[in-house]
Amino acid sequence: MIISQIQATLPYNIKTVWTAVTDIKNYHWRSDLSHTEVLNKYQFTEYAKNGTPTHFTTTVFKPYSCWEFTLENSSISGRWRGIFLEQGTSTLVHFTEEITIKKFYLKPILKFYLRRQQKLFIKDLQAYLQKKESKCKS
Repeated sequence: MIISQIQATLPYNIKTVWTAVTDIKNYHWRSDLSHTEVLNKYQFTEYAKNGTPTHFTTTVFKPYSCWEFTLENSSISGRWRGIFLEQGTSTLVHFTEEITIKKFYLKPILKFYLRRQQKLFIKDLQAYLQKKESKCKS
């Protein structure tokens, strides 16, 4: 199992950050996705730009606090946990992925890939929130 974590403090209130991260239908700010599909209250599928589907099942959903789910695609399986902490007018996010590889030849690159994906997610999230905030001010 490979574990990858990332943490960031975002200068936005916790409700804004929580909503952006958990609104599966609003995926357009994610540069790594082509589309998403909500299957029911607990399950959804994300499609990477290359068309690869990843299936998710929510296991914990505590608004403005914690979101956890299992994930699976043809190459990996595992779980993701997002912790959200209010810090004044900012929000601290801490995301952890615990991944098991299905294809042994991916093992040498998986840690690097997960880290890159987590950094991209934070970068896309920051850009989206900044754009959203600037629209509200204009």
